[in-house]
Amino acid sequence: MNTEKENWTKVIRAQRRWFDLRLGELWHYRHLVLLFIRRDLRASYKQTVLGRLWMFIPPIISTLVFTVIFGKVAKLSSDGAPHELFYMSGILMWGFFSACVMSNSNIFAANAGLFGKVYFPRMVIHLANVGAALFSIGLQMILFMALLLYLTAKGTVPGPNWAAFLLPVLFLFSAGIALGIGAIVSSVTAKYRDLTFLLGYGMQLWMYGTALIYPLSSIPQKYRTLALLNPMTSIIETFRYGFLGTGSIPVGGLFYTSILTLLVFMLGLIVFNRFESTAMDTV
Repeated sequence: MNTEKENWTKVIRAQRRWFDLRLGELWHYRHLVLLFIRRDLRASYKQTVLGRLWMFIPPIISTLVFTVIFGKVAKLSSDGAPHELFYMSGILMWGFFSACVMSNSNIFAANAGLFGKVYFPRMVIHLANVGAALFSIGLQMILFMALLLYLTAKGTVPGPNWAAFLLPVLFLFSAGIALGIGAIVSSVTAKYRDLTFLLGYGMQLWMYGTALIYPLSSIPQKYRTLALLNPMTSIIETFRYGFLGTGSIPVGGLFYTSILTLLVFMLGLIVFNRFESTAMDTV
């Protein structure tokens, strides 16, 4: 057979170079991303009594618990905002970030059967997980906005301001950092599963190190720079300022977060690209 006359429509080669990212393939498989998002949303609430109501139940329960424990019992400051809105705003942004990190941390073990049968860029799964989390928080934002508008009508809060238009940027920062971390962790957990358990504890510690149950203004001035090294602090503070009018926008913290997002995202892509071709050999 004369191989020179063969016309191949697709050639699959192992990715051996660190910077051979082939990002164009992700656009070619964009429809597959949508299919995986639909699959994840359907599978998550399949055979449940309440169905998609489970998207709303966790933030509602967490808001009530935080309000009672940290607002009523511990009497932590909420910068003058109603405790319900203050805690729900932090829970929504942190929940989106945490869901993206955790769902992307173990994709090789979770999709081993699929990866062993068909080829497609494995980063598609990462993007689909972020898309599913984005859909969930979009519905949860409806609940948040309903409560916000109700309290705004009562004069309890001033309502959203111009900074609310930064919401897509905040989601972009959260998703970028989560994608980068998830890509790195998933590359390692393909061989060492211990990191999956450590990540769960690490995310809990990270949450309490974020200005989620307390405002940035309650941190002593000499420690605020250290607190702003946590990118989620700037993201949550900006979200609260835009919708609740509390606190202020940490401009320096947001600039740092934008740089960190780019660095973590690119590092995640490079590491994932390096180990993607051999990960299934160790799962």
